[in-house]
Amino acid sequence: MTEIEYTRYEKARLIGARALQIKMGAPILMKLPKDMKRPIDIAKLELERKILPITVKRK
Repeated sequence: MTEIEYTRYEKARLIGARALQIKMGAPILMKLPKDMKRPIDIAKLELERKILPITVKRK
């Protein structure tokens, strides 16, 4: 299975959308470090660990 490479625009959109979900009360999908509280940081970490529950649809 090939790994998907996202453009910087796709990454920004994914992180922004997920951060909004987290801010609105969506469950966090991993164990967080004690010092991490900002939704944007949590979303970035989820993207890095490839557990983001959002996909990109391309033409």
